[in-house]
Amino acid sequence: MEKSILLQMKNIHKQFPGVYALKEVHFELFSGEVHALLGENGAGKSTLIKVLGGIYSIDQGEIFIEGQPVSIQSVRDAQDNGISIIHQELVLVPYMTVAENIFLGREPMNVFRLVDQEKMARDAQVLLDSFELNIDARARLGTLTTANQQMVEIIKAISFNARILVMDEPTSSLSDKEVDFLFNTIRRLKAKGVGIVYISHRMSELSEISDRVTVLRDGEYVGTRVTLETDNSELISMMVGRELQNYYTRTFSTSKEILLEVKNLNSGSFLKDVHFDLKKGEILGFAGLIGAGRSEVMRCLFGIDPISSGEIIINNNLITIRSPEDAMNQGIALVPESRKEEALFPQQSVKFNTTIKVLQNFIKGIMVDYGKETQIAQKYVDDMSIKTPSLNQVVGNLSGGNQQKVIIGRWLATAPKILILDEPTRGVDVGAKAEIYSIMNDLALQGVSIIMVSSELPEIINMSDRVVVMSNGLVAGCLEREELSQERIMHLATSNL
Repeated sequence: MEKSILLQMKNIHKQFPGVYALKEVHFELFSGEVHALLGENGAGKSTLIKVLGGIYSIDQGEIFIEGQPVSIQSVRDAQDNGISIIHQELVLVPYMTVAENIFLGREPMNVFRLVDQEKMARDAQVLLDSFELNIDARARLGTLTTANQQMVEIIKAISFNARILVMDEPTSSLSDKEVDFLFNTIRRLKAKGVGIVYISHRMSELSEISDRVTVLRDGEYVGTRVTLETDNSELISMMVGRELQNYYTRTFSTSKEILLEVKNLNSGSFLKDVHFDLKKGEILGFAGLIGAGRSEVMRCLFGIDPISSGEIIINNNLITIRSPEDAMNQGIALVPESRKEEALFPQQSVKFNTTIKVLQNFIKGIMVDYGKETQIAQKYVDDMSIKTPSLNQVVGNLSGGNQQKVIIGRWLATAPKILILDEPTRGVDVGAKAEIYSIMNDLALQGVSIIMVSSELPEIINMSDRVVVMSNGLVAGCLEREELSQERIMHLATSNL
């Protein structure tokens, strides 16, 4: 199928009070093409996609679909023009069936003007089967895996006869096997002439799935490259406006002082005899496939999930952790996997989010020392290099990388001895990743012991002193730094499956 120009966005401007979100941005998409959209958090990617999806209207510029000018003023306008967006946070209804989710808002009716459940289920099943998805249209959506829910979102988009499909961080919560399945689905869509706008911070995915890459920086168009004619170094330089030296900052630890020992930890029927130790000032990586039990171990250590049996020893003292308060009293802090669901107060200020765990430092009885509160917040905004107009900025308005740094700063304010970082750079751009790596290295040099859970093997290998690999609720092995390789980690990660 010969590729034709499917979408053109020319000289797109979008201004919010006091700031240009987009300025003279250009974007072009061919039929049957995967066109990656790159840029740091705050570069304008989301705004451009919201313009295309009818969530925002443009202040200036033109949009053409198959050479014809179009006006997109609403989500319905976007759908009528064959545009569908799959957001990073899925917008499906978990307690409804797969079929009900696919046809939500446009359910087929019978002669009695009631929803025709049988026809809806049949039509949905035909769509699912056309992509060889082993999903029952009558199943409740909440019972499906994240990957299958994402497939339902894609099927829903295709059912609108979408010709332009936007995928925002589609692999952020998927295992390697699920990513392979998603990529095969994308290739099928390409073969049918669908044009796909692909947003991802995972540079390693671009060469595998994209045809071209467009980079935005500070709301402006930087350039477009054919994927096979560029490399990560050039793309990173385009994104951050400079050569990014020392992407992974690490001074490796030589400490032999054991701070934490976990022995024969069991929780429920899944975690079985988990054992490892953590040395003072080291970064201990936790690797494994999604669902291997890494986050569950961290939840036990922080007192969120109950421990059935086992021992936790800190500084040679046997301790008991039954709650997060117990963990905090032992100097343990946890930055959870899902910052939006488990950590942020999105409608509150940067100041509130930074100081919420140290209220005792500036509140005595009914007296609040607002100056002290501001001092604490400002210290960690400065230390974390958080980009915010003021301490009173609503944290939900910051970029993902800056939100993550606010959460890290919140826990550093508690002066932890052990900092647990669960997927610390998920959904974070390359510039913010480099900053977080540098912060982690500085903390380790100061004697803070860090446990880092990550699904990104380059991150695990380049930042860890040692790596614990989990598989199916068990510790499959612990690798020293000189033993680390993607092959050895994956061999252990699949050993108990």
